[in-house]
Amino acid sequence: MAISTAMCTSFKVELLQGLQDFDVAGNVFRLGLFVAATVGTYGDATTNYSEVTGNSDENAGTGYTAGGQALTNVLPTSTGTTAFTDFNDQTWGSSTITAEGAFIYNSTNGNRMVSVHDFGGAKSSSAGDFVIQFPAADASNAIIRIA
Repeated sequence: MAISTAMCTSFKVELLQGLQDFDVAGNVFRLGLFVAATVGTYGDATTNYSEVTGNSDENAGTGYTAGGQALTNVLPTSTGTTAFTDFNDQTWGSSTITAEGAFIYNSTNGNRMVSVHDFGGAKSSSAGDFVIQFPAADASNAIIRIA
């Protein structure tokens, strides 16, 4: 299933302000899931995790905890003129979840939103693993790229 990504505009500004630190020992980033009916509500204008919780749009399936899961940062690097970073894949084990999108936010520094991802359809688990597999960490595919 195709995944479309919206890099939040506020995130781009915050990079220039030094408020987002992707170093391995930097800020803690988290991955959360959207409920099916509201995935289209969020995109590049989303600024903070509180927008999701304030609207009760975060997933609440068995095995899913509000706030999502902490991501493991991968050291930022570059190839050619493109800088990029990535995270390790995420698994919610023994879960019953249906989601149509995900979001990444900085939980260390004010719950600032980084990106919103629309799965293009429902993704589900039923008493099993719900897995988010990040794309290859390279200049053409990494989840966060600056060209």
